[in-house]
Amino acid sequence: MSNVQRIQHCSHWGAYTLLVQDGRIVGVEPFAHDPAPSPIIHSVPEWANPKRRILRPMVRKGWLEKREHSDRRQRGTDKFIPVSWDEATTLVADEIRRVAGTHGNAAIFAGSYGWTNAGRLHHASSLLKRMLNLVGGFTRHVDTYSIAAGPVILRHTLGSSDACDGRANTLDTIAEHTDTLVVFGAMSPRTAQTEAGGIGVHRLETYLRKIAARGVRIIHVSPLKDDLPDWVGAEWWPIRPNTDTALMLGLAGEILHAGRHAQDFLARCTSGADQLLNYLNGSSDGIRKNAAWAAEICGLDAEAIRQLARRLVDTRSMLTVSWSLQRAHHGEQPFWAALGLASVIGQIGLPGGGVGYGYGSLGGVGSPFNLGKSPAISQLTRPIDSFIPVARISDMLLNPGATFTYEGETRTYPDTRLVYWAGGNPYHHHQDLNRLSEAWTRPETIIVQDPMFTATAQRADIVLPATTSIERNDLAGNRRSDFIIAMKQAIKPVGDSLPDFEIFDRIAAKLGVADRFNEGRDEMGWVRHLYDQSRADAAERLAFEMPDFDTFWRDGYARCPVRADHTFLADFRADPAAHALNTESGRIVLGSETLARLGYADCPAHPAWVEPAEWLGNRHDVGDLHMISHQPAGRLHSQIETGIASASTKRNGREQARLHPDDAAARGIRDGQTIRIWNARGACLATADVTDSVRPGVLVLPTGAWFTPRDGMGIEAAGNPNVLTLDIGTSQFGQGCSAHTCLVRAEPHIADQRDAFEEYQERLVALATA
Repeated sequence: MSNVQRIQHCSHWGAYTLLVQDGRIVGVEPFAHDPAPSPIIHSVPEWANPKRRILRPMVRKGWLEKREHSDRRQRGTDKFIPVSWDEATTLVADEIRRVAGTHGNAAIFAGSYGWTNAGRLHHASSLLKRMLNLVGGFTRHVDTYSIAAGPVILRHTLGSSDACDGRANTLDTIAEHTDTLVVFGAMSPRTAQTEAGGIGVHRLETYLRKIAARGVRIIHVSPLKDDLPDWVGAEWWPIRPNTDTALMLGLAGEILHAGRHAQDFLARCTSGADQLLNYLNGSSDGIRKNAAWAAEICGLDAEAIRQLARRLVDTRSMLTVSWSLQRAHHGEQPFWAALGLASVIGQIGLPGGGVGYGYGSLGGVGSPFNLGKSPAISQLTRPIDSFIPVARISDMLLNPGATFTYEGETRTYPDTRLVYWAGGNPYHHHQDLNRLSEAWTRPETIIVQDPMFTATAQRADIVLPATTSIERNDLAGNRRSDFIIAMKQAIKPVGDSLPDFEIFDRIAAKLGVADRFNEGRDEMGWVRHLYDQSRADAAERLAFEMPDFDTFWRDGYARCPVRADHTFLADFRADPAAHALNTESGRIVLGSETLARLGYADCPAHPAWVEPAEWLGNRHDVGDLHMISHQPAGRLHSQIETGIASASTKRNGREQARLHPDDAAARGIRDGQTIRIWNARGACLATADVTDSVRPGVLVLPTGAWFTPRDGMGIEAAGNPNVLTLDIGTSQFGQGCSAHTCLVRAEPHIADQRDAFEEYQERLVALATA
């Protein structure tokens, strides 16, 4: 093609080159250094499609007339009035001043999440917080929907969250040294497509092929067979969902009963081990935790569990635990129980041995990790310390002044008057969306800044259109990537949208803090500055030479200093006193003095099996299915949901719900049929995918369908699982998301077969004025 420009860019699912002709994207080429590029990159041109874009600043009619006294239940149905950028930014600045002055800065919830784009400058969440920190602060969130309970318990028991942040054993050591690999959950290229802050090289498939080629015995513990690729040759153990903790404890109990537990390691490197051992042998509660006990809870074979327990001690063994396991009621326990089992085996700190978390949950976990400074714009100093656990948004809005606990502290929910959401979509990732819809009526004002007219933007009072990353300049990079990637502007902004940095700079000017917000730099000045900071750190601290900025920008990428062949806690194992952990004892905590003192029934003082609120155990009805809402194959969360990769995973314009042939037959469900999935919290439609790749009793409905409620019918049309999920914290200690603890029913749906996208477009037309 003639006159085609080649523009280097990057998104959360990888680096690529955009082919641009006459201002239009005509093709996408993968990054030359990536051995396994994600097919999602070919959906990027959909960002330029105006059909779902916010094209101009808009204000809800009722709010424009009555401001904070408007009827908040009109959000989502009231029409929007277009306004100029000057008027919109004035309204936003005035509202920030009003709420801070009248109710205090804690009444401003800066609820933004970080996934809107991979860029480190136009990172909407960071820019929002930077601006608000200059005018007195805000209430923030801690942790993420993907992983919250896990890091909380690991910070307490290992002294940091490194083991689930990508700094456990690197996968190259597992490929070389491990003999027995037990995968709890997934280790899938499906989820490894993406990485926060972008990724240059997708390595998981390469490592898995090396592991398979070496003949490592792999035990795959998951309700979903395809959570590992078939070609890996793993033994599939189709466990009952939410029961992995019982299996881990049963394995540890078998090792203990055989007298083969690592007594020296437990004595030197752990504290409180006696509490765990007494629980395993039954002396604390009268129940021996062994293979028979675990098999009954997990729905697995007891003899297979006994044999695996022996093998874990006889061979170099590695346990991997998906992030998904802690997204459930009592989600702290599988992470802690895996640490307990690894300690009983005694191979922590040995090459290819021990435990790690999150391999495959993001693309960079387990790869050589960046030792240098990742580019990031500073959020500056927080003037106030007001926060909530990330998944407790509805609780905060519905219960101002109520108390909550987190990591042993008791705090109070603020009286939230203003919500400013930039670059995120809680109507995608929050649980029990009908409950959220009620909570959403409580704040006086809601501001949403986003490129897309999401369900959240539809329910805003002020809507600010931001550009996507392909309409501005930026750079990608993070601590789990060995590249910094140039993100060059490929096309002009769609409609009247502006880059996030410019939007906040304009608001900052009206708040009188622009000079401190922008520090005298424009967009390219900041891109250069952030890169130069990383380059200087690599040179000064690590003696690693990165190219100068102009060379980096011309070439489109720069390599970073990384560490490969890493064995987690090797130094600690060799000398626990000299390399003490940041825990209450300086060692791995298997029995916690802190948790014993707190006395939480839902998070005991040692790893334990605690029944979840909903599961396929003794107290469920025969017709129940356990729903798993995992990351989709064709998109990241709800991004580019109409792109070609995402569209290829749908049928009849809806998400596909996988269920076992026995479950389908018992309910009169045929493959390809529209089904209604429901529980007491809500209902949605999906297309049935009948397959034996899921355990009987399990239904799999991926996240990310754009929330499309049918007004007056009490049903969601697109297949959004979060109308069904349970909105409770994992425990009083971690307060994480419990989305994977969810029982549902399913039946054939006899009604019209309208495409969910058509219904969504009708809603947009009704809300947006010409």
